[in-house]
Amino acid sequence: MKIKSLQLNNFMIFNKLQLDFSPNINVICGENSTGKTALIKVLYSSLKGYDEAYNLKGVTTREDIERLIVSKYQGVFRPDNESIGRLVNRAQENNRADVLIKLNNNSDINVGFSRKSTKHVDILDCNLNNIGSVSPVYIPPKEIISATENFGSLYSDYHIAFEEIYYDLVRLLEKPLRKGPNTNEQNEVMSSFEKIVNGKIVQRDKKFYLKMKGAGEFEMGLVSEGYKKLATIMYLILSGSLTKDSILFWDEPETNMNPKMIKPMTDALITLANMGVQIFVTTHDYFVLQSFNMDSVYGKNKKMKYNFISLYNQENGEVRLEVAENLDGLEHNSIMKEFDELYNREQRMIDEY
Repeated sequence: MKIKSLQLNNFMIFNKLQLDFSPNINVICGENSTGKTALIKVLYSSLKGYDEAYNLKGVTTREDIERLIVSKYQGVFRPDNESIGRLVNRAQENNRADVLIKLNNNSDINVGFSRKSTKHVDILDCNLNNIGSVSPVYIPPKEIISATENFGSLYSDYHIAFEEIYYDLVRLLEKPLRKGPNTNEQNEVMSSFEKIVNGKIVQRDKKFYLKMKGAGEFEMGLVSEGYKKLATIMYLILSGSLTKDSILFWDEPETNMNPKMIKPMTDALITLANMGVQIFVTTHDYFVLQSFNMDSVYGKNKKMKYNFISLYNQENGEVRLEVAENLDGLEHNSIMKEFDELYNREQRMIDEY
């Protein structure tokens, strides 16, 4: 299952947005407050709410779909008083938000709600039989694998101020490994990750360890956050939670990651995309952007399709976007603009010195 496109009307900071996606890798950049995270959260929330409805035992009704999508929007976006209506664009004339997600099997997930809505959304198109199984996975900026042992039970029993994306990820990490040998695709992508971390991921009683070649076994709390994030993906692959039919959303993978790890990390994501995973990455990082861009321009796999999506604010405050197959096609690129400005500042300082 792949996402073909997204259409938003009056959702959060977006007045109108129409965006087509690559079935392989989508890289989203832009300044703060341009809606990068909101964009992947609305995709994830809609798909995850639907997926939980699809996996209910017994007959699933439209009311079940509505209830689970509402619950997922509430948990992921955390609006005050759990009021869905607070996700409607705050401009005075806007009273309703609509979300339309088109999938590659010609089915839709279409959700709408008014500003006055609290716990109700209109499910306009969402046929369980037509859509089939969906496997969205969301990796947030902060790692959670080192807290898996206790986080799941705390979140389910108490009100704690964490977005539900963390709880969803913990539930996937709590799954045991599947029986039988790994697939060829799993072995290929695991080889890429194991080279980066120089070891393997081990799980015992919901505790995770990194077993490094020639160095021994380390509790996950003792390794760097960058390694923790890579270990998270490694275990999701091994447990079957991240497969060729999955959709991976990774919000700012560069957070707390040494620039030396960026190239191997993007190479591993490209391997995942080759396996069949649809990738969505948000970033503020020059190295992430350029690593993907070099593969889009010079990569050997010409079938790999990239979408570089730049979100930017107009003078009137409206968020606009542009899309290109590589960075040369973007007129608005805040990361490259700042990189160039840094170079120019250095040259001016050299001249003055």
